[in-house]
Amino acid sequence: MTNAVQIIEVKTPKQRREFVNFPLRLYKNCPHFVPPLYGDEMKIFTDQNAYADTCESVFYLALRDGETVGRIQGIIQHQSNELHNEKRLRFTRFDAANDLEAAQALFNALETWGSHKGLDTVCGPLSYSDLEREGLLIQGFDHLSTFEEQYNYDYYASLIEGCGYGKEIDWLEFRLRAPKEKNEMLARVAERALELSKLHVVNADQFSKKAYIDKYKDGVFECIDKCYSHLYGTVPFTESMKAQIIDQFMLIINKKYLIIICDENEKVVSFALCFPSFGEALQKSGGRLTPLALLRLLKAVRSPKVIDLGLVAILPEYQSAGVNAVMLQKMTEYLESGEIEYFETNLNLETNVQVMAQWKYFDAQQHKSRRSYVKKIRS
Repeated sequence: MTNAVQIIEVKTPKQRREFVNFPLRLYKNCPHFVPPLYGDEMKIFTDQNAYADTCESVFYLALRDGETVGRIQGIIQHQSNELHNEKRLRFTRFDAANDLEAAQALFNALETWGSHKGLDTVCGPLSYSDLEREGLLIQGFDHLSTFEEQYNYDYYASLIEGCGYGKEIDWLEFRLRAPKEKNEMLARVAERALELSKLHVVNADQFSKKAYIDKYKDGVFECIDKCYSHLYGTVPFTESMKAQIIDQFMLIINKKYLIIICDENEKVVSFALCFPSFGEALQKSGGRLTPLALLRLLKAVRSPKVIDLGLVAILPEYQSAGVNAVMLQKMTEYLESGEIEYFETNLNLETNVQVMAQWKYFDAQQHKSRRSYVKKIRS
């Protein structure tokens, strides 16, 4: 007779390593899975995690016959709860074998913990902020994941729904190729928008990457806070969060694909943060930056053929001034030159029709979708 599932709360260094290593084993032979950076994952258990000041976390492992069959993290995002007057618990880093009993045991443990903390709702997958991996993949299982988002097997949805969770909201993802016909009007609109609003695209070549980011980082985060504050799952960034995010992404940014638009006083009014796709560079090493993995990563960053569209933001006062045409034109130029094969948009909220309407300027394919689930619990 098979033993029952055992749930243990992650406390020891050995258990922490097991929590991080489990999905690497689970997806070992999956060609579509892209691991996160191993060092960043280990940091979430420590005070080095910038979100430790504003969030409270719990971690669980599920074992059957002494073997790990699942894991989950719960996060109380105090900033978000206070901002929205909610009592929510986020779940993230849920991974499991196709074992409903194990999934139910993990979620039961998480819900009990949340209930004892006075919370009344569990939602996710959502991590600490909107710049972390979020959403459960429900379409597009045969596509390589981007580094910025999490891959999961197709049975995950049935496990989560089998634990009493229902849809709260979906995100859509698109692959953007060069338009089939050249759009001369877009270039004219972009040029006119810059002229009328007295704006300019920053020439990144005049800076080193570090100097470029240091000069404009505050303006970029201000744009993010103003443009994304009303969207699902977002929180304001503290100074320590900003520093951690910059540290995490410094290595993988190619300044050529960080497009920044400023006014006459060098104030950032818009930006597009695009990442060279380097998921394949990390697959063999399990997210560890071994010397060979680092060489593969740097090569992918220097000479990308695919670009992940991370974040795009335009200050509200410029959103009707045609500034979006400037970003779209730059993307079109990269595609039409043959330098880039296609862009991956990452997550677009299904309600954000204004953003998705812009993909009409490309040969666009909606090829992935993700879901956030929700469930009421007793507090």
